[in-house]
Amino acid sequence: MARFPKVDARQLKVFGGTGTSTANAVTINASAGVITTESVTTAAGATYTMTLTNSHIAAADIVLATVSTTGTGSPVVTEVTAAAGTCVILVQNIHASAAFNAVLVIKFVVVKQ
Repeated sequence: MARFPKVDARQLKVFGGTGTSTANAVTINASAGVITTESVTTAAGATYTMTLTNSHIAAADIVLATVSTTGTGSPVVTEVTAAAGTCVILVQNIHASAAFNAVLVIKFVVVKQ
């Protein structure tokens, strides 16, 4: 059984970046960051795909992501797929009837394996 060192929040330091996407893609070379998308229109039940280029991501890493918006609909991150230098973030509108038509804010952090 592997033993992991104990770490509390005071010991955790994350260096972040920001970026605004164009054509569903953005580059942020940092361990964490905030992506502001272009205005997105996604029907109820449909998905939006964001490609993040990031030199801090390796294929075996875990990328955690959240999404928020001030628009209608109910966007949620449903999948994040990491590869060397990139990851694809899939956001689905889980609202039963309302499309979202607004800017999304996606926050992410890269966890090294």
